[in-house]
Amino acid sequence: MDLRQIWTLFRHEVRCALRERNIVIYSIVLPLVLYPALLWAAFAGISFVQGQSSRMTSRVVILDSPTEHSVFVDSLHANDRFELIEPDVDRQDLINRIARGNLDAVLEFTPPSEGGAALDGNFGLMISFNEARDRSASARSRLESAIEEYRREWVDRERQALGVDDTVWADFLITRDNIASEEDMTRFLLGVLVPMLTLLMVAIASFYPAIDATAGERERSTWETLMSVAAPRSNVAVAKYLYVAVFGMAGGLLNLTALTLSLQWILAPVAGAESVALATSDGIPPSALAVIAVGTALLGLFVAAGMLMFAVFARTFKEGQSMIMPFYFLMIMPALFLQDPDIEFTMQLALIPVANVIMVIRAAITGTSDPLLAATSLGVMSLCVALAIGFAQWVMSSEEVMVGSQEGGLSKFLKNRFTSRKAQA
Repeated sequence: MDLRQIWTLFRHEVRCALRERNIVIYSIVLPLVLYPALLWAAFAGISFVQGQSSRMTSRVVILDSPTEHSVFVDSLHANDRFELIEPDVDRQDLINRIARGNLDAVLEFTPPSEGGAALDGNFGLMISFNEARDRSASARSRLESAIEEYRREWVDRERQALGVDDTVWADFLITRDNIASEEDMTRFLLGVLVPMLTLLMVAIASFYPAIDATAGERERSTWETLMSVAAPRSNVAVAKYLYVAVFGMAGGLLNLTALTLSLQWILAPVAGAESVALATSDGIPPSALAVIAVGTALLGLFVAAGMLMFAVFARTFKEGQSMIMPFYFLMIMPALFLQDPDIEFTMQLALIPVANVIMVIRAAITGTSDPLLAATSLGVMSLCVALAIGFAQWVMSSEEVMVGSQEGGLSKFLKNRFTSRKAQA
């Protein structure tokens, strides 16, 4: 292995890659600029929709309201979140209006249950609404909140009039004490967000370089020229692998840098103006940044080897995309399945490649790292990287693969290899 030749070939690959628009966009621009902007736009859009929903008035019709509870009806009239409409048709027509979306809810006073009839003035309520329409479902939720507040006040007045004091009425008291600080809530959000984005960016940043370094060269008819240079083909394969791995790691690290620098304005729509900055002493500790960087590097090395193993058999760019896509989806599946923050980081997860790195990054961000699990995870992932690199090197060193005479993909290549060995034996 000649390091000088590998360095020369690596620089050649990088220079060629920087001329390709797709590689520059998906490996550099997207992680650094566009992705944080898209996240901010998504969060801002969610906040805008929630704000619009909270300002929307609910159109409600009240039926059979008793005079002793006119205070409740008056409170709804005074509430600018409700628009009370006088009933001008029968109940069935009102239900039809709800179904068509012309009305949001019908609130109907009903007689109390048999046990509740002993209390003078007691009542029941029935809310008719359309769960299939957001505005109607929101009206139901608002009405239930208003009813609960009024009923609590009314019951308090009635039991005090009957001489039932607070000490007798309150069997027990529930007090809520949220021990999670704003810093904890920010870390929780980042623990869900950052691992997924890191893996996604590494996979995207490696995708186009892996195809360009193999199928792209064959499509441009430069593969044969590269194979004829005065350098062993193993050095060519190493240079291509380093090129894909470096771009994959760069995509993940650039994404982390962009999130670090723009975290406050990304989280502002959902976490408020006091969202904690990623790299400050009050936020995620600096050790977490080091863990994320190491995890990103391991993911980049592993994903690059896997993608090259599939892409090296492609003859066209489109064929390379179809060959890599199954591996691409296989890589991002752990991030999707591990999105549940209640999943516990166990030794079993520490032995699963890719999933263990995601859990290590999450634990580092949330401050719940277990040194044994972290060391086991990084060790297992390092071993998997070494095996993946060795396997990719074995595949790419094959003569029929490098000259492009191999028909089919990786599965057919392995089948032919093992079939020929059995025949020789």
